[in-house]
Amino acid sequence: MVTRPLLFITGLVLSKMAIFMYPPMVFAFYNNTLGGVEFLSSIIITHLASALFIFMGKEKEFSRLGVREMFLLTTGVWVLASMFAALPFVLIEHINFSNAFFETMSGITTTGSTVLNNLDTMHPSILLWRSILQWLGGVGFIVMGVAILPFLNVGGMRLFQTESSDWSDKAESKTRSVAIDILLVYIFLSVCCFVGYRLAGMGSFDAINHAMTTISTGGYSTSDRSMGNFSNAAHWNAIIFMFLGGLPFLLLIRAFNQHSLVTLFRDAQVLGFIKVVLFFTLSLTAYLVFSDQFSPANALRLSLFNVVSVVTTTGFGLDDFISWGDFSLVVFWGLMFSGACSGSTSGGIKIFRFQIATSMLKRQLMILIHPRGIFPQRYNNRTVSDDILRSLIAFILAYMGTIAVSTLLLALFGSTAIVALSASITAVSNVGPGLDPSIGPSGNFSALSDPSKWVLAIGMLMGRLEILTVVVLFLPHFWRR
Repeated sequence: MVTRPLLFITGLVLSKMAIFMYPPMVFAFYNNTLGGVEFLSSIIITHLASALFIFMGKEKEFSRLGVREMFLLTTGVWVLASMFAALPFVLIEHINFSNAFFETMSGITTTGSTVLNNLDTMHPSILLWRSILQWLGGVGFIVMGVAILPFLNVGGMRLFQTESSDWSDKAESKTRSVAIDILLVYIFLSVCCFVGYRLAGMGSFDAINHAMTTISTGGYSTSDRSMGNFSNAAHWNAIIFMFLGGLPFLLLIRAFNQHSLVTLFRDAQVLGFIKVVLFFTLSLTAYLVFSDQFSPANALRLSLFNVVSVVTTTGFGLDDFISWGDFSLVVFWGLMFSGACSGSTSGGIKIFRFQIATSMLKRQLMILIHPRGIFPQRYNNRTVSDDILRSLIAFILAYMGTIAVSTLLLALFGSTAIVALSASITAVSNVGPGLDPSIGPSGNFSALSDPSKWVLAIGMLMGRLEILTVVVLFLPHFWRR
């Protein structure tokens, strides 16, 4: 296995991580609040580690990374980045490393689960750092989802393979171009979201933080009440940009370039995403109205906000939907698995996998009726090969297996059944809140034991990297020459 390029690239990533620590440090010094010295210390440590990795990995001519190296690099970079990004939490909030790593992994995987309390009075520098982590994780996952995972044939992602995921010499410039386009659209949407929040009455600091955590579908807030602390207009702004964050960014780029939304509405995955949001929003709205819990206008706003928040795996809290009744609890339990579109900032299983699975079921039923018939498997006018189907089935099996193992471990470490199950689902799906009041929209994960937090942190990472990318590292055959 080629190791020097892995060390060199890891060093480069850590150097960029250190650079993004500068804004919170400057902000703390400028406002004369706690965090400046602590961020400076974290920056120095991260830069030193970065320099060491770069020195160890530097060579005159780099070898091309193979599939095994890409698997190891993808997982290793996220773990090491989370470890060094946890330093400010330890130094400023004086929490142990288990809590700091959990908070950082939750941020960088855009999960949004938190162990921190009293956000309204917390040091602004650490609130800004949490938001930056989610913003970086969002754009990082988009690039990974459209370039790296299709190349690795993970979870049926090859269905969306483009030149950017070819990784040949001819496609390298195209890969760079696509990454730049994604970043530009991501920044543009972030700025628009910020402007929307300012117009909705948010202060500048709150608007900056929530813009970063909305477009990244991360869900970190500057208040313990999350979005419940802000106006109805802010809720509608969040709905719009959470939804946009759940769309495939390659299609958004095409729509921007063509100055037309037709491209989006021709895509099967986008249409499926829209249908899921509309169906469950209308169902919940009717339920809340006829059960005399809210007026029609409030029922629509609360239902749409929470459905979009959960299905895009953002995890913003607005009212405690756990208290709405068993029907809403079952609805949100199902939506936690869903996720939005592939190539977006959302986690979860993703809409396209459910669509292909439904198509497979219909095809199998037709074969039972017409055993000699030929029924080709197609999706978005493209043939779905057996290779893609095998990868998709393996992903779903590994996904459910990861949740099952995580649930058993959490129960072993003292969690109740509902806490263990919902915490595992929300971690692996990168949603944020669980379905028990203690870890729900109005709670947090601080009461869980340290071993439980490590289990959930690993679950967040596996869910974000499409499970198989991490699982393959545990195979003995992976490490053999």
